[in-house]
Amino acid sequence: MKASLLNKLEVLQDRFEELTALLSDSAVISDQTKFRAYSKKYTEVKPIVETYKSLMKVLTRLDGAQELLKDCDPDIREMAMEEVRETKEKLTTLEGYLKLMLLPKDPDDWRNVFLEIRAGTGGDEAALFSGDLFRMYSRYAERCGWSIKILSENEGEQGGYKEVIARVEGDNVYSKLKFESGVHRVQRVPATESQGRIHTSTCTVAVLPELDEQEAIKINQADLRIDTYRSSGAGGQHVNMTDSAIRITHLPSGIVVGCQEERSQHKNRVRAMSWLLAKLNDQQVSAATNAIASERKLLVGSGDRSERIRTYHFARGRVTDHRINLTIYALDEILAGGVDAVIEPLLAEYQANQLVAQGE
Repeated sequence: MKASLLNKLEVLQDRFEELTALLSDSAVISDQTKFRAYSKKYTEVKPIVETYKSLMKVLTRLDGAQELLKDCDPDIREMAMEEVRETKEKLTTLEGYLKLMLLPKDPDDWRNVFLEIRAGTGGDEAALFSGDLFRMYSRYAERCGWSIKILSENEGEQGGYKEVIARVEGDNVYSKLKFESGVHRVQRVPATESQGRIHTSTCTVAVLPELDEQEAIKINQADLRIDTYRSSGAGGQHVNMTDSAIRITHLPSGIVVGCQEERSQHKNRVRAMSWLLAKLNDQQVSAATNAIASERKLLVGSGDRSERIRTYHFARGRVTDHRINLTIYALDEILAGGVDAVIEPLLAEYQANQLVAQGE
């Protein structure tokens, strides 16, 4: 194992002990801002330190086994050779885990997200496919123990959605869903097709991390136009009688967001503002990414959502992710919420690229 890796791990172990002490300090406990920050860091460092401790135990076992190789008893030497082989395999595995754990973290990985799905080319069929994608992500959220709530929706004439916006809340949501941004293409025979011809339709998916209030972009209130209107859709008399829905327009950028799912106008306004901040932040990040795209190639592409990232071919039961040339013949399982079948290989490829960039 490289000395540089061991040095990093020793530093982290010292930091972990420091954090453990800080979290039991009454002054820190009374300061909720500090306590949350230290708790978050503690949670990040703990699994690394525990794996490091396991590695050190295996190293001790290896040293003992190598000493036994010098024994004059051939049976003991044979047992020692097997022990050396096993411990070296465990060391290789643990070292691999630690290298992945020490990769630079995306600071947004732990955040909740706004999930935007819009029908693209294909008319009614594209809207139906948007509905399929939204159900897929809803079922995936259930599997992950996340909550998902629609903020805004525009239903298609034949079903599905021309546009649906939702907020997904839970542990490390962005770390999983961030690879989903892009153009999703479907190839199938539409329900409205009488001659059985396969059509190609598209939908765009955008995943925007939700910002904390402290980290949010500062907005001049004079740059906002805020309109209230009467909610539409299911919801009983309240929907029909109260102007609780909110639409916010950011005049400099032209970005428009709206929320009508809460019964309270105030809650709709808070959620719409949070969504607006996420979109403005995404706009800034995309501009920065495009500016340095020639210097580094992200797994998710340049950030341009016009890129086709995935194709769902119904006749063959096939899902293909074009970024890593991955093809899986499990379309029904994936649409039923088994999105990890695609997300995990994407993450593994992303991490492999990071290791190569670091010379590992």
